[in-house]
Amino acid sequence: MATMQQVADRAGVSIATVSFVVNGTKYVTPATTDRVRAAMRELKFRGNVVARALASRRTRIIALLFPTTGNRFSPTTSEFFMSAAERASERGHHLVLWPVDPAGDDLDDLVSGGLVDGVILMEVRMDDPRVAVLTDLEVPFTLIGRTRDSRGLPFVDIDFETTTVDSIDHLCSLGHRRFGIVLEDLEGTPMSGYAPHLRVESTFRAAIAERRLAGTVVYAGPGSEGGRAAAEELLAADPDVTAVLLMKDDSAGGLLVGLFDAGRRVPADVSVLSLASSAANADQHFPRLSTMVAPGRELGRRAADALIDQLDGASTELPHFLLPCTLRSADSTAPAP
Repeated sequence: MATMQQVADRAGVSIATVSFVVNGTKYVTPATTDRVRAAMRELKFRGNVVARALASRRTRIIALLFPTTGNRFSPTTSEFFMSAAERASERGHHLVLWPVDPAGDDLDDLVSGGLVDGVILMEVRMDDPRVAVLTDLEVPFTLIGRTRDSRGLPFVDIDFETTTVDSIDHLCSLGHRRFGIVLEDLEGTPMSGYAPHLRVESTFRAAIAERRLAGTVVYAGPGSEGGRAAAEELLAADPDVTAVLLMKDDSAGGLLVGLFDAGRRVPADVSVLSLASSAANADQHFPRLSTMVAPGRELGRRAADALIDQLDGASTELPHFLLPCTLRSADSTAPAP
């Protein structure tokens, strides 16, 4: 098995430089880092993770925690994962995906066992018990999301309030005055109190009232059938609705079918705008959905940076980043009839 000295000789650097690259304990220029890693690959050098952890008291492993309940994966979620993992790797850390109980009962084993240096917590609820557990355990963490009061917590999140208002104003500029919004039905589930949905709903109701518009809120069950049922319920509540906001990717196709079955053409009769989703998801439907595209990759990078900065002592201030979605107009929105 190759030694650090052999790697240093092959790369033309000192053994200390190889150690800095292997352990991530000191900055090394990208060019030198690439040369050292190339030498490691050529010589099939394998660092001893356990030895490094014992020497530095850090594993250089961070965990991205997501709830074990339900199907919480989406194209946007995948962007979070991939971007956070790539950024962690760039900064000399390994990111692992770790399912946890929504109540946080299993967090103690993960953290107390010294398996990870810190965690990124996603799918945050307004009153999330996992946040209290992590705080009590004194483990470094960053949220992708916000609790009811996150002023004293490190977080990066989508600016759901701005995104919702921008969506309504965009459709108002097209002449729409009668709105509906379709949200996921989480009542009675472990994800009840999911912060993004509550923020979007409260902002929708306030913005509709301030603008003296008509607004109807409906909650969709799982999958395509949930979308069909939501369309039926929405049209029963307001047959003259002309603009629908949707924040539930797996029910988008069902919603479009439900509107079609009821004799509503999209977008000639009803415009549909998807919230906090992705272009990839939008392009799977006919017509292609206009979308407020979530900044998934940027959130993942910022979350990884925020946590690693804590671990490295590079920041003394808590990160508070809010990023709005950006409008991608496609085929499902048009001027009001």
